[in-house]
Amino acid sequence: MSVELPLWRALTGYRVLTLAYVLVLFVVSYREYAHPLVAAAYMTALTVWMAFTWRRTTSAERCTRAFLIGDLSFALGGILLTLVADSHARIMGGGPTLPSIWTAGAVLGFAIKGGWRWAAVASALVAVVNLVERQEFARDTIHNVVLVWVASVAIGYVVEVARASERTLARALQIEAATRERERLARDIHDSVLQVLAMVQRRGAAIGGEAAELGRMAGEQEVALRTLVSSGLVPPRTAGSGTGDAAVRTPEEASATPVPCAADGPDAGPCDIRALLAPHAGARVTFSEPGAPVVLPAAAAAELAAAVSAALDNVRVHAGAGAQAWILVEDEPDEVVVTVRDDGPGIPEGRLADAEREGRLGVALSIRGRLRDLGGSAEWISVPGQGTEVELKVPKGGAPEGRKRGRSTA
Repeated sequence: MSVELPLWRALTGYRVLTLAYVLVLFVVSYREYAHPLVAAAYMTALTVWMAFTWRRTTSAERCTRAFLIGDLSFALGGILLTLVADSHARIMGGGPTLPSIWTAGAVLGFAIKGGWRWAAVASALVAVVNLVERQEFARDTIHNVVLVWVASVAIGYVVEVARASERTLARALQIEAATRERERLARDIHDSVLQVLAMVQRRGAAIGGEAAELGRMAGEQEVALRTLVSSGLVPPRTAGSGTGDAAVRTPEEASATPVPCAADGPDAGPCDIRALLAPHAGARVTFSEPGAPVVLPAAAAAELAAAVSAALDNVRVHAGAGAQAWILVEDEPDEVVVTVRDDGPGIPEGRLADAEREGRLGVALSIRGRLRDLGGSAEWISVPGQGTEVELKVPKGGAPEGRKRGRSTA
C-alpha cells in the first residue's frame, strides 16, 4: 500500500544504520566484555542475518509473520546472551545489551505490519527480557522499555489510521469513477435508445391496433431504462457482491456493508431492498424509495420482494390491465414498510376470506404466509371503487429464532 511504503523504507534504513552502530559499539568495547568471543559470535550471526534478510522489510508482502518472529528472536536472544558475554558489574552499571538499539527495529516491524496490538505484544516481550537481563527495576532500563513501548504502539496506531484512510480514499475514487461512467452511459442512452423508445410509443399510440400495444411496451421499457440509468439500483445478480473493492476492505467491513443484491443462502450478507423492487417500475407502476439504502438480511429481503411481486400480480389480475400501481418503501427505525397501492375497483368486503375458504391461497400463502414467517404482517385496506392498498411490514431483525428453527426442521 502506498501509505506504508515510506514506512517500510524507513524501517529498512533504520535496521541497517543501527546494525552499523552496534558493530562500532562492539569494536570499541571489545576488551570490556567478560567473554568477547561470545559477543563476536553473536555479532557475526546478526550480520549474516541482516545480509540475508534486509530486503524483507522493504514491503509488506516480503515482511511475513515468520520473518518478524525470527527477527524478534534474534533481538531477544542477544539481550539474554549479554548475561554470558558481559560481566555482572558492567551489566548492573548500565552497559548496553549486545543488540542495543537494533532491537527497536524488530519491534517497529511488528507495529507496521500488524498495528498497535502486535506492537504492544512485541514491546512487552522486549520489556520482560530486558528486566531479566538487568535483574532489577533500574530507572534507565524502565525508561528505555517505556520509550520503545510508547513509540511502537503509537506508530502501530498511526499505521492503522493510515490504512483506514487509504481504504476510504480508494472507495471514494471507485464511486467517483462509477458515477462518471454512469453519467457517460446516461448521455449516450438518452441520445439514442430512450429517444427511439419514446418515438415508438408516440407513433404506436397514433397508429393504433397492434402498433399501440407495441408502443405501450416501448413506453414501459423507456420508464424501466430511465429508472436504471438514474438510480443504478438494478445490477445483475451474481454469486457474490461483485463490488470489486474487496481488496481494500477488511473482512468485517465486507460482511457488514449492505450491497444492492447479495448472494443467496444462510451466509449471505445484508441486502438493499430497493435493488430488488426497482425492476418493477414501469409505465403503470411507480416506484418511490428513500435516498439511503434500506437494509434487510438477504433472506428477508428476498421474501419481502416475492410478497410485493405477488401483490402486483393481484393488481394485474383483479384490477385490470389499465390499472395504475404505486410502490412506496419506508425505512422505519425497527421495521421496513412497503406499501403497494392501485386505482382499481377495490376488493369487496369479505372477498379475501371467501377466496381462502375456496382454496385460492394466493393472498394467504404468497403474501401473508411469507410475512408471518419473517415476524411481520400484511394488511389490506380497500374501498370499492377507490382501489386497494396493501401494507407489508418486516422487522429489521429478520425472522424470530423460533420461526427460523421451525422452518429449518420442517
